Formats: sequence, structure tokens, C-alpha cells
Amino acid sequence: MATVKGVSAFSAEQEAQALRKAMKGLGTDEDAIIESLTKLNVSQRQQVLITYKSTIGRDLIDDLKSELSGNFERVIIGLMTPTTMYDVHELRRAMKGAGTDEGCLIEILASRTNEEIRHINQNYKLQYGSSLEDDIVSDTSSMFRRVLVSLATGNRDEGTFVDEALAQQDAQCLYEAGEKRWGTDEVQFMSILCTRNRCHLLRVFDVYRAIANKDITDSIKSEMSGDLEDALLAVVKCLRNKPAYFAERLYKSMKGLGTDDSTLIRVMVSRAEIDMLYIRREFLAMYGKSLHSFIKGDCSGDYRKVLLRLCGGED
Repeated sequence: MATVKGVSAFSAEQEAQALRKAMKGLGTDEDAIIESLTKLNVSQRQQVLITYKSTIGRDLIDDLKSELSGNFERVIIGLMTPTTMYDVHELRRAMKGAGTDEGCLIEILASRTNEEIRHINQNYKLQYGSSLEDDIVSDTSSMFRRVLVSLATGNRDEGTFVDEALAQQDAQCLYEAGEKRWGTDEVQFMSILCTRNRCHLLRVFDVYRAIANKDITDSIKSEMSGDLEDALLAVVKCLRNKPAYFAERLYKSMKGLGTDDSTLIRVMVSRAEIDMLYIRREFLAMYGKSLHSFIKGDCSGDYRKVLLRLCGGED
């Protein structure tokens, strides 16, 4: 349920000319850029990119980068990047440079489908010459590393079959690996949570609650800590309700002092054409305020304008 759907009657040449006009001469018409790029979908923007080069003889990305700055530029360049490549760039940014953005690694690897992960792996290797897995291994450590490596294989069972006997066994296994023993067998959590299919795991979580008398997320919180806890919680949340997971990511990126712009931008750009309407609905239900009002109160200027366009309406 996208907020950005693209337009049916669309002339790549007209859009290219409009964008050039918005950037030519003194000053930049940011409103025209926002208007043009948020009404098109990602494949239409790619057509404009190519047409811009062939009819104007200039590189659109270079022009945008030289005219725009800050978070507004980051959103616009994000919109101009093909979906898989955007994930690839974000994963790379999360690892290269000072410090690691663990939240970004967790968010992308826990929420994408097998097919999306496969495309990410192929493009990552082509773009950077090293494999995503190698970079994860050199940038993270211990059990957290193992969970990310598992998720990065994109090898989760995508069937819908629920094996009741196995569900009972898995739930018991998780219970014995955590609540029931001194210390936690994290490998058991990882192998069950990162490989079984979604329908099966939803059943496992129900059985687990009956056995342990508490929710699987509460057990993860009490048994794990730090990045490993965050990663496994993200996996469970994405399996249960992906839009709610993204709603929480957005909320946390804006609440309190300062804004986590990287997360805010990434979620708004990457979900606008997938499930933003569902995310908005969950946001309102979870926090009693609309996503629209939160963005409005947290951001300003052209940055706010473009994010509100990606958000769509007020709830």
C-alpha cells in the first residue's frame, strides 16, 4: 500500500526538462524538484535519469548533488537510486567509516525478502568488489555477527506449511535454550528464528507463550542484550507485523532529543512505494499521533516537505 505510485501519463522528456529548468540559473526551485520526483515511481525516475542524460547531455545525479545539500539532498538522491542499490549503499555506509550503524544492518537484513537479499548480495559484490558477508564479518563480532551472516544468506524457508510437531519442538527448544537454563544458548535462537518460515514461527510463538508463560520478545529482552537482542527482536517483529516494525523505527528516529536522520530517511524512501499506508496506520494505533504530525514537528524546510510527500496524507 504505497503512498508514491507513479503517474500513468508520463513523459520522461518533460520531467527531465522540468528538472533542468528547476536547477538552471540562479537559485534552485526545490518545490519543482519535490513535485516531480515524488509523483513518479522508482522505475519512472530511472527513465528520467536516462532521458536527462540523452536529451540534456548532463548527469542528473551530479546536477542534483551540486544544487542541493544536507538531509534534503540525501532524500532526493535516495529517491533517484534503484531500490536494491539504495539498500546496497546503505549497508555499505553502515559499515565503512567511523563506527558501525548496527541499526541499519539489522533493519535491512531482518526485513527484506529472500529475493531482495539475493539481489542485494549480487549488486553489493559488483559495486564494491567484496562480498556483503565478508564485510559483515570484518565489521561485527560474536553472536551478533552470526545472526547477520545468517540473515544475509537470504535462505529462510518461504513456504507456509506449519508442522505442528516441529512447532512444539521448536518452542520447547527455545524455552530450554533461554528461560529454563543458566546462561543462554543463542545458537538455538538464531537457527530457529532465522531459518523457519513465517507461518510456522507464528505458531511457535503461540506455543512458546503457553510453555514459558511469557512472550518470546520478553524472553529475548531478558536473555540477551545489545546488538544481538536488537537483531533477534527485529526478526520477530518483522515476522509478526512488518509495518508495525517500521512504524517503531520511525517513532524512535524522531522521539526525544535530536533526530536519527539516517533511519528516518531510509525508512521513508524505502517504504514509500511498498507499505507506507500500513506503516501510517500502525503508527497512529501505536502512538496515538499521526506519522504526518510527527514529521511536521520534527523536521523543517524542504527536508520536511519531501518527507511529508512520501508520507502522503494526514491520518
